[in-house]
Amino acid sequence: MNSMDMDSISIPASEGWIDIRDAVAKLCEDFPNDYWLKLDKSDTYPAEFVEALTQSGFLGALIPEEFGGSGLPLSAAGAVLETIHERGCNAAACHAQMYTMGTVLKYGSDAQKQHYLPDIASGAVRLQAFGVTEPTTGSDTTQLKTKAERTPSGSYIVNGQKVWTSRAYQSDLMLLLARTTPAADVQKRSDGISVFLLDMREALGKGLQLRKIDAMINHNSCEVFFDNLEIPGDTLVGEEGNGFRYIVDSMNAERILIAYECIGDAKFFIRKAVEYAKDRTVFGNPIGSNQGIQFPIAQAYAAAQAAELMVKKAAAMFDAGHKAAAEANMAKMLAADASWQAAEMCMQVYGGFAFAREYGIERKWREARLYQTAPISKNMILGYLGQHVLGLPRSY
Repeated sequence: MNSMDMDSISIPASEGWIDIRDAVAKLCEDFPNDYWLKLDKSDTYPAEFVEALTQSGFLGALIPEEFGGSGLPLSAAGAVLETIHERGCNAAACHAQMYTMGTVLKYGSDAQKQHYLPDIASGAVRLQAFGVTEPTTGSDTTQLKTKAERTPSGSYIVNGQKVWTSRAYQSDLMLLLARTTPAADVQKRSDGISVFLLDMREALGKGLQLRKIDAMINHNSCEVFFDNLEIPGDTLVGEEGNGFRYIVDSMNAERILIAYECIGDAKFFIRKAVEYAKDRTVFGNPIGSNQGIQFPIAQAYAAAQAAELMVKKAAAMFDAGHKAAAEANMAKMLAADASWQAAEMCMQVYGGFAFAREYGIERKWREARLYQTAPISKNMILGYLGQHVLGLPRSY
């Protein structure tokens, strides 16, 4: 395999989704670094890029055909996201639409599916906001404080706050996690939490308030405030109190898809580093002839190849309906580490030119750094593996 073949790993075409990758790569040609640079400077949502993905049907890849989607497995959605990132674009502005709808698809009522999924598949309605993280609880979802209290009429009154809710301003619907039974009244911390499919178009200004967070990366993250917001009873997804279990599948899908994006980022950095190391000449020789440049590129490539195997394993297990929590977490951790290793390597290979915005390296470097922390940190993953896979004592 030569250096220019790194975006098409040597696996059977049926597993690699070659046609999808080629189509996505073609779409990405219309959104070069100059497009992302302009958005980055103005802190603007990439509406044109998201619309192009929507119209091409890629954001509806996981929605069954009966609801207007493509009915493809998670590995196909992963191929879409990986290719977007490998081509220098960024899917974070819209990737949540791929995994948040999974909770509705698996646990929603027939009425909810019939009402929302076709419009989500067509792009008429966007489900991109995932209201989970809170200012005081962080990643400990079982301790969330947002409450949804049932009224005598069957509706719910929601009070609380969410933070780092990305794309809330660009989303019509929000998958909201709230406590419906006080924590003191449940045996397990994960009990008494429910999921709601909130129509933000109806709620804004009526107890729902959004406030954009000025952040390092242009992901349009928001603080979300609920102040005696009344929502209909039929917004409840599944049974009351089982919401934490319902979103686990979405979280595993999220981690696998993020891992695909990280693999794409790693391939982008490695390809850019190889090209630059061949072209950049110092003291009469290409810098790639120096082992000090060559070896870090080779190490980053090996790490990305190894991480990709875990990502493919996690996706295969998820698609087959097996429990894939451990694999999803490991895939996210290993892929994020591989992308960050490649990002750091590429910055070093480019030297001072890496900081020039025109090359797109520093933008992608910032984007790659996010996945050392989000959507779950490495320490959280290691703790999960230690306690739930290896059987080590729980930490307190």
